[in-house]
Amino acid sequence: MALRARALYDFRSENPGEISLREHEVLSLCSEQDIEGWLEGVNSRGDRGLFPASYVQVIRAPAAEPPPPARYANVPVGGFEPLPPPAAFKPAAQQPPPAAAPEPFPLPPAAAGYPFPPAPYGGSYQPSQGSDDDWDDDWDDSSTVADEPGALGSSYPDYETAGGGAPGRYRLSTRSDLSLGSRGGSGHPAGHPHPPGGGSAKSSATVSRNLNRFSTFVKSGGEAFVLGEASGFVKDGDKLCVVLGPRGPEWQENPYPFQCSIEDPTKQTKFKGMKSYIAYKLVPSHTGQQVHRRYKHFDWLYGRLAEKFPVISVPHLPEKQATGRFEEDFISKRRKGLAWWMDHMCSHPVLAQCDAFQHFLTCPSTDEKAWKQGKRKAEKDEMVGANFFLTISVPTGPGASLDLQEVESQVDGFKAFTKKMDESALQLNHTANEFARKQVTGFKKEYQKVGHSFKCLSQAFELDQQAFSAGLNQAIAFTAEAYDAIGDLFADQPRQDLDPVMDLLALYQGHLANFPDIIHVQKGFLHLKQNT
Repeated sequence: MALRARALYDFRSENPGEISLREHEVLSLCSEQDIEGWLEGVNSRGDRGLFPASYVQVIRAPAAEPPPPARYANVPVGGFEPLPPPAAFKPAAQQPPPAAAPEPFPLPPAAAGYPFPPAPYGGSYQPSQGSDDDWDDDWDDSSTVADEPGALGSSYPDYETAGGGAPGRYRLSTRSDLSLGSRGGSGHPAGHPHPPGGGSAKSSATVSRNLNRFSTFVKSGGEAFVLGEASGFVKDGDKLCVVLGPRGPEWQENPYPFQCSIEDPTKQTKFKGMKSYIAYKLVPSHTGQQVHRRYKHFDWLYGRLAEKFPVISVPHLPEKQATGRFEEDFISKRRKGLAWWMDHMCSHPVLAQCDAFQHFLTCPSTDEKAWKQGKRKAEKDEMVGANFFLTISVPTGPGASLDLQEVESQVDGFKAFTKKMDESALQLNHTANEFARKQVTGFKKEYQKVGHSFKCLSQAFELDQQAFSAGLNQAIAFTAEAYDAIGDLFADQPRQDLDPVMDLLALYQGHLANFPDIIHVQKGFLHLKQNT
């Protein structure tokens, strides 16, 4: 007997791995056992994925072909095969379900576990490997680097009986980021309404959990924070205060603002000249003590800040370059880019006060031991992921509460603005670069052609030995030189206007690249908040 179900309501998929349903549509089920209120199956259009169990009614119809195999590790083919209940396992006393509300699907008998080892969600997954930067040596080989976001855990999700529910119900522990996770009380995706008629899914949770364990919202720790899974201890120095400004909530200003200059890039060597690098002199205004940092130090700092602050746009650094690193033009351009980056960092009320940033600015260049200690402390920071959101202190009292619809409207408006600005910035960048290329090559070459023609004419008049020809030849030669000079001015003009504008635009393009993930985290909070 093939497993089939009929859709009771329309359902529109919103996340990867889900499929849409139409009312009265007949679907083929991969398994009759739901995954925390979700079933897997194939709709009439041939799409395969997950959908809320409360949106369908299981029916049985004869079919020659067996049901398609389940793609998700949590659902074996043919449903769950429970082990015989061990004698040592004594489940908590549970009340039988009321007769007026029978379960729509048959449940397996209560057991201590299920006889299958869950595999990683979504098939094989390889953790991303950081760049070794062969062109720049490792400067702390003995450092203890914190796990990067999205790194795989070694533990598997645990299946346990859910207390207070009907026999055979289970819940999925979120010990590992690879666990499929619960979809929540109503069995609907974030932001989805309850099905018509008030039907509820078979889940004991009250907040929906995203099945996509690799989404930005999940990896940032936002979902775990909303579900109450954050457990860090927040020190007074770690608190980040949000205040109500004239335009709404904003970060509290830094009470001790400062600036930092980046000057004098110098080429230095180590290992008896076998390694060469460029060191930049940094002078913070609040200490007055100069320190020297390499580009790799900036790169390390950027990685730490981007990991710690998932809802703050950390500006991108100037791009790396494997060849031509010691050319004067490249060094000058990189120094300007780092100076703009530093100006933004010092002016940000949160980033400027971060311990890792202060360590970067103040640790003496000659004290290698102090540098490594501060580096390891930053890499072992516990206030990351879900714990980061514990450090945010929001205003209270009259006028502090926000209207969720207004917040969502502002987020949508900002999303549309950033998308349009990103498109416009890309267009301007392409147009300006093309125009600069023409000035450096095309325009200069054309003016030089005209100058060369005048020079040839001058040479022709030199063959005339008349007395009055000398002045004319001199004027023609001067005209040729003027055209050559105009060509050189065209070639140098982008350095005066377009290049600085494009370099500054690149900084804003880095912010625009960060905003989609930040908006995704914000939308995830809104959806979970609306469903609580």
